[in-house]
Amino acid sequence: MVLLLCPQSCKLNSMDEIVFEVTQEGDGGFVAECLTESIFTEADDWESLRRHVKEAVAAFYFDRPQRPARIRLHLVRDEVLA
Repeated sequence: MVLLLCPQSCKLNSMDEIVFEVTQEGDGGFVAECLTESIFTEADDWESLRRHVKEAVAAFYFDRPQRPARIRLHLVRDEVLA
């Protein structure tokens, strides 16, 4: 698991949900990038990615009084048809 966290002084502002854009790599693995915070993670399969995202969010918000109530994973698929 690769987990990169870039701490910022950011506020949750009563946000109920945090959204990750997920892309599938050429090797079949997945990369997740948060759209509103500096949170990134990756995994070889979908179940591992779900676990890694939860761990990354918990680590990012560990010292803050508020956390998002929900985590949304938005899978982006780019396909070219000939």
